Amino acid sequence: MNMYAVPSPGIPGCPPGLEYLTQVDQLLIKQKVELVEALVGFESNNKYEVRNVMGQNVFYAVEENDCLSRQCCGPLRSFTIHVLDNFGQEMITITRPLKCMSCFFPCCLQELEVQAPPGNTVGYVRQQWHPLSPKFIVENENNEPVLKINGPFCGWSCLPDVDFEILTMDEVSKIGKISKQWTGLLREAFTDSDNFGIQFPMDLDVRMKAVMIGACFLIDFMFFETPN
Repeated sequence: MNMYAVPSPGIPGCPPGLEYLTQVDQLLIKQKVELVEALVGFESNNKYEVRNVMGQNVFYAVEENDCLSRQCCGPLRSFTIHVLDNFGQEMITITRPLKCMSCFFPCCLQELEVQAPPGNTVGYVRQQWHPLSPKFIVENENNEPVLKINGPFCGWSCLPDVDFEILTMDEVSKIGKISKQWTGLLREAFTDSDNFGIQFPMDLDVRMKAVMIGACFLIDFMFFETPN
């Protein structure tokens, strides 16, 4: 396992455990392939590795869920994802409530909450209603809109590589993106295991960087998880 040097704690304005995120402007999130799920279609808890640009593991993410929810609700299921450092300490907790997903019912829009460290809310991701394209609002801990995330028209089903742009609230400036990356024909066809890249400004508020990790998981479940 590749380790990384943990910066000295106590960075002003940085929640404990997120110090490493102050040093990065890109992350790669790789979902681990589950053999049983690939062979028989039995949905298991998702597991992810969060890596830096050098391919070193900096965090691990594990979904907490029950078997009934996974099999009956599929990608619509509620979840709690625990993001751990290389020493097994939980740095970020991401929770998504159970809501039906339909572009025709604005009352069923998706959302999630990000806490860092656990118990300390740092932001939210909320879906905006749009009949054709995926759109999200990123909010801070006070429910104040900070950024937008816009996906392409039908992009999740038409293209091998899909970019969700991270924009300022006025949508004038693109400051980053969340990219779903092509993982190969066999893997795409027989598993719902995906790779994602996240790019954001180096000086972006570290809390918002943590929220972007949560946004990546929400996008994965909404558009790239394959129902059994």
